[in-house]
Amino acid sequence: MKTIKQYILICIALLFAAGCDEDFVEVNTNPYAVTEVDPALLFAGAQRSHLGTWAAEHTIVQHFVSPYNQGATLGFNFNSDIDGISTPKWDQSYPGPIRSISQAMTLLGPDTERVNLMSMLRIWKVQIFMGLVDEYGDVPYFDAGKGLERTNESFYPKYDDDAAIYLDLHKELQEALAALNPGADYVSADLFYGANAQAAVKTTTSADQVAKWKKLGNSLLLRLGMRYSKADPAKAQSIVAEAFAGGVMESNADNAYVKYDGTLNAQTENNNLRNFSHFNYAAEPFVDQLKSTNDPRGKFILATFTDPGAVSNEANPNTDLASQFGVPIGVNNVTLAAGGVHRGPRGTGLNYSQMNVWKVASPAAPDFYVTYSQTSLLLAEAAVRGWVSGDAKTYYENGIKADMEVYALYPGTTAISTTDIATYLADPGVDFNQATTDEEAFELINTQYWIVNLRNGSEAFANFRRSGYPVLAPNLANNNLNGGFIRRMSYPDVEGSANSKNYGDAVTAIGGDKLTTRVFWDVP
Repeated sequence: MKTIKQYILICIALLFAAGCDEDFVEVNTNPYAVTEVDPALLFAGAQRSHLGTWAAEHTIVQHFVSPYNQGATLGFNFNSDIDGISTPKWDQSYPGPIRSISQAMTLLGPDTERVNLMSMLRIWKVQIFMGLVDEYGDVPYFDAGKGLERTNESFYPKYDDDAAIYLDLHKELQEALAALNPGADYVSADLFYGANAQAAVKTTTSADQVAKWKKLGNSLLLRLGMRYSKADPAKAQSIVAEAFAGGVMESNADNAYVKYDGTLNAQTENNNLRNFSHFNYAAEPFVDQLKSTNDPRGKFILATFTDPGAVSNEANPNTDLASQFGVPIGVNNVTLAAGGVHRGPRGTGLNYSQMNVWKVASPAAPDFYVTYSQTSLLLAEAAVRGWVSGDAKTYYENGIKADMEVYALYPGTTAISTTDIATYLADPGVDFNQATTDEEAFELINTQYWIVNLRNGSEAFANFRRSGYPVLAPNLANNNLNGGFIRRMSYPDVEGSANSKNYGDAVTAIGGDKLTTRVFWDVP
């Protein structure tokens, strides 16, 4: 009897399975699922790439400091290699923008008619990988973003030599710029210059859009070329001349940037400053630079709040430059709060200046990726070196003016007047006529580049290492860095276990996964 019952049950199961199989695909297909995606939308998502974090890049170059020696806030404030501080660039590049760009390029295919979208993807891929190489050295590049192929190799990508990656980035820019076609596709999804861009810069035709992307691509090429200025001056000169001949950004209308509304779409890093304001302080060297030259940007950058731990309660803090004081580098909160030679406590925090979370550090502040101001200052240095034609002073002053003019895009600001700009340019600490040697010119130019990149920490960190300016004193809270500066970020801890073989090879190749290891262009 038991055998007969089992037989009947098996037959019923088979009949049920057959019935299910008849409509299996239809029944198990979600009619609302997205089965196709426009590569242009993937591209738009990738345009909001990582620009640096206050606690990492901005702390190294002494724009910012959190003097609290408390676990997660330890980090670069005290020369400590904390995984959560070193990894944001990595964590916000590979899973998001790089994967999106790789998928978009795969969907388009090598024979696509959408040549302009493909070229924009390639140009923006260069911007993202420059940041990764600049901060980590050897990184997965040629195999990066191939996880969708679901091969063993794509899940465990090898790391590529940083210098070799830069060579390929140069090639990518050359080919992408050459392929841009004013008579081909218009990419409306483009956040920089397309239909979804800001009103002041949006384009309506492919010809106008291509013209903008050519300037953007050549400005990135200029940036790439300048990275070689110490490692290989001949190569630097050649690439810079190539970019200059191709045509770089000519005004703020060419800037590549995105805006936020501060609520539904908030700038995450700035939002964190507001939410965790107790740890938010401006660094003394940066504050002193702004004060010593009476910089008109200062009132939008710095603020003193009645209660540093509750800045969201005070929409109109003290922004008078004379009232601003930066936190000394390498001094912890206990020492600062003790008073004496230090300024002591204030409210639930310290009696020091913070980043103005209502203006430059607002959750509604724009993100600037590549700008006319950056480009002009790099051209100023190139002109001093004799690599491009034109007057170095003019490039220098144009770069400063351009940066001051974009402050009108920050929430709650007013336009900086032409009189204030002229007064600033004539200040002894700014006036280009005061430079009597090339090195003095380089210091003026790159100190301004430091200020201009206040909200682009990746670029500020890279250029500080490349140029050696501004002149900053090392953080001597301890001797973890042998008396020097952080030269790179460390790889994510998870790479040591999840991609151990390739991680190990990379660590050996670069000479150690240390904060003091230099990337290839960062020569002593």
